[in-house]
Amino acid sequence: MAKSTAEFVPLNVAVMTVSDIRDASEDSSGDYLREALSEAGHQVLDHVLVKDNLYRIRAVVSSWIASTDVQVVIINGGTGFNSKNSTPEALLPLFDREIDGFGELFRMVSYEDIGGATIQSRAVAGMANQTVIFALPGSTRACESGWERIIREQLDARTRPCNFVSHLKKP
Repeated sequence: MAKSTAEFVPLNVAVMTVSDIRDASEDSSGDYLREALSEAGHQVLDHVLVKDNLYRIRAVVSSWIASTDVQVVIINGGTGFNSKNSTPEALLPLFDREIDGFGELFRMVSYEDIGGATIQSRAVAGMANQTVIFALPGSTRACESGWERIIREQLDARTRPCNFVSHLKKP
């Protein structure tokens, strides 16, 4: 992607790991995202590990959306095709606007790594109260692909022709 002469704008981010089997000591995906965000110059304001429960996910994300500080939410886990996976169902009612191309782009990128199994990924993204929300699969490799190939540039004000920074609330 082309970069402009705009300056980098550090963003305030919250990270959620959705898992019924992992605990904080096993949260390599959440660890990766927090480290990648910090290395990129963003501030991680909060990180939680939540069981895959539609209402718990929705409650935590709602509090971040309502916050005056959180500008970005990145979720990993709960996006698979298993009937227990509920992240998309938790998020879709919260979105003011869905970012339709995110899921398609993520599956395209993921296809290079896992082939046709990517069809079972239900990665989604949207905007709510000037907060951008990305939901990725829970594997660390999926988080790496999503961050490195899509999200990092979209959270950088220098990326042209467009990025999400100008659409976010100002803390």
